[in-house]
Amino acid sequence: MPFDDVAWEKSDQIEDSWLDLLFDEAIYNEIGIFLAENCPRQWADFKFLECGGFNASFLMTFADTDPGGAVLRLPLPGVHMFPEEKVRNEATIMQFITERTSKTMPIPVPLVSRWGARNESPSDLGPFIIMGYIDHERSMSDLLETPGRQPKQRPELNPDISTIQLKVLYRELANIVFSLSTLSANRIGSLKQTGESAWEVAYRPLSISMNEVVRLGTLPRSKLPTAIYDEASSYFEALAELHISHLTHQRNNAIDSADDCRRKFVARFLFRKLVRDRELRDKWLACEHGPFPVWCDDFRPQNVLVDKAGKVVGVIDWEFSYTAPVEFTHAPPWWLLLEKPEYWSKGLEDWCAEYESRLQIFLQAMMECEEDAYQTRNERLEEDQRLSSRMRHSWESGDFWIMYAARNNFAFDAIYWNKIDRRFYGSNESDNDICNAWKKRLHLLEPEEKEIMDKYVDLKLQENKTRLLAWDPDQYTLDYMAKMEA
Repeated sequence: MPFDDVAWEKSDQIEDSWLDLLFDEAIYNEIGIFLAENCPRQWADFKFLECGGFNASFLMTFADTDPGGAVLRLPLPGVHMFPEEKVRNEATIMQFITERTSKTMPIPVPLVSRWGARNESPSDLGPFIIMGYIDHERSMSDLLETPGRQPKQRPELNPDISTIQLKVLYRELANIVFSLSTLSANRIGSLKQTGESAWEVAYRPLSISMNEVVRLGTLPRSKLPTAIYDEASSYFEALAELHISHLTHQRNNAIDSADDCRRKFVARFLFRKLVRDRELRDKWLACEHGPFPVWCDDFRPQNVLVDKAGKVVGVIDWEFSYTAPVEFTHAPPWWLLLEKPEYWSKGLEDWCAEYESRLQIFLQAMMECEEDAYQTRNERLEEDQRLSSRMRHSWESGDFWIMYAARNNFAFDAIYWNKIDRRFYGSNESDNDICNAWKKRLHLLEPEEKEIMDKYVDLKLQENKTRLLAWDPDQYTLDYMAKMEA
């Protein structure tokens, strides 16, 4: 389902206007003074560092000989719909990872020195994190992607990279994935530090999809999940419900016809059935009660920093991190090709063919990580204990696609009809006509589901006649919208 382009335009307007505000001389100076006051060292230089997809950052370096510096990181209004929650979760997970990763399996994250709310920030710019700067040469993505890519182009794995070099780089990434898989909790959600070396799951799992369905899917914030989950199936059902709520509430670009609307509802109801039906659920969900590993929605090569030798020196952008069903971790990473399947220019099946050849290399790298880790512990590693084996099973069984569809609202429809439906509900005469396959599945819906579908078909068709902004952002974004319009 495409993004709501009216909401997307408003989001971009707010982001661009706010970034201009940062370079107002008085505000820029206030940011520098604020950062200097929070760093007990003589500063040497202060500058704007970068604007990423979700944050703007400033860098202060110091006059002494110690390397590094301090970074002030601010979430972008109009982009982050939950900035205070985002900052709290990101600062907490970085502190947790720093404490819990061992010396033999470290994940180098920035050291957090302070984080705070909007009213504590310079010029009330927004909630913030002050963290250490990790000196680096480039990102892992720079080493993997096709040389000469322009900033606006979609990422693409370099087709000329050698198998040997690819395995070396994948090995660096596999080390992080494996280390992260060893951190877990007994519930699904976001962490809170409750004492020295004491942590608990205390908040809902704030995912990147939750942010995006509010920002670009115009879902009211009140419709998002708010719970902490003790069982994986409960969380998967919440994600399935989120897909349904997203479709019912997105104002623009949600459907293009009555049949398209019905097809999308059928897919979402049947996906929910995969969770609710015990017989179907047992085919893909094996770890109902955890433990639940730490999961980062935004972990990818672009957020992995490397030195001149290509060795990992830092991992950044942890805002959408939480403990999640182990099946998320058991699915191999989508980012082996750098590009997501829904954006692959040659189509989904071509993406799968390219992905599978790279997956074999990544799994070899993961096996080496596992061997090193268990040799260090002097333990014997059984085949069914290997993360690499579970990743291979996830891909070969198709569980990979259930995890991907569950987490990616805007990519859901193509993934469901191409990769999930036939596995659970059998083939039919419409297999080669995905646009009409839903008609052969109507008998699987409950009566109340058919009623909901019929109700919303009429409503969505009426909505298609006009294009309005239906947005429910955070209060800071609303305040800034009011300033723009004043």
